[in-house]
Amino acid sequence: MAIRYTCRHCATEIGTLPFESVKDTILQLQKADEGQEEQFLTYEKDGDLTVRCICEQCQQSLQRFPDYYTLNKWLQ
Repeated sequence: MAIRYTCRHCATEIGTLPFESVKDTILQLQKADEGQEEQFLTYEKDGDLTVRCICEQCQQSLQRFPDYYTLNKWLQ
């Protein structure tokens, strides 16, 4: 079991936490995102947890072009 962080806009894998770090991190994520868990957290068939967040490149693009926030999918 591991936690994988991927960008919700471009699907780039940002990083992975190994099994040893998973238990405490999952508890923190669930507390932080109560009510929005299904939007940002996905439990995979292999037992891994995928967290959809934002990578630095997409964050910079959103800062430069704030109109992108109004679009559901702004990367083609």
